[in-house]
Amino acid sequence: MLKTTQPLLVAPAWAETAAARLVQLGRAELPAGCFRLGEVNGTRRPYEVDQGVALVSVAGLLVPKLGYIGAGWATGYDGLRVQLAHAFADPDVRAICLDIDSGGGIAQGCFDLVDWIVAAKRAAGKPVAAICSEEAYSAAYALACAADSIAVPRTGGVGSIGVWLMHWDQSRMLEGAGMVPTIVQSGAHKTDGHPYAALPEAVRADWQGQVDALRRLFAETVARARGLDFAAVLATEARCFEGPLGTAEAVRLGLADAVLPPDRAFSALLDHVRDNP
Repeated sequence: MLKTTQPLLVAPAWAETAAARLVQLGRAELPAGCFRLGEVNGTRRPYEVDQGVALVSVAGLLVPKLGYIGAGWATGYDGLRVQLAHAFADPDVRAICLDIDSGGGIAQGCFDLVDWIVAAKRAAGKPVAAICSEEAYSAAYALACAADSIAVPRTGGVGSIGVWLMHWDQSRMLEGAGMVPTIVQSGAHKTDGHPYAALPEAVRADWQGQVDALRRLFAETVARARGLDFAAVLATEARCFEGPLGTAEAVRLGLADAVLPPDRAFSALLDHVRDNP
């Protein structure tokens, strides 16, 4: 089960997967096939290029700082910024494909990255396409909205424009083990949300205010990037638009542009590049 009090942009059905990814993040060694951001230089591209299109993967759990690129189970906002900055400046790159398959991640850093991508692509004059293979939920969907187009397969999904966090009350477990914690603190809010007692109503209200504010920021980001009405985005109530019916509804609402398998969506991007030299 996911155990973090950080605000999350994660689809609920993906919570167990996210928890497993957080465990993997605790391992110090560099995963096989990955390379650290410090190894990126002028002779080593941090992405593949196919017929003028840079392929940038957005996969697994999304986190603010990962420090390396190439893990299929997690993607860092820091790594995405490095990859995209190189791609925008690369004279051999004419367009960028965000290959997305993620149920979301951590809220911190997500919306700043979205705003940066929007500004950077405008300055570079290079189109960006988000191609889901299969899912782009919550934080991943926010990143998809930075692209000029979003394609999702009929068995995939988009959306989950909401925020949540969780508190774990471990007091009964400790009581059953004969353990009674004593907390000594300085500052009334120093231990807000600690797991050794039920969540006080005042802290619950504060946390509710935090997630409500982040959800509004999320909806504003989507509305601005997609040219949608803010109230209409909020009215989705963080729904995941999945499967044949859900993805068709997402296109109708303007949350996606096309229901296409990834290979056809990529072919359409290549056609666009060829037709716009």
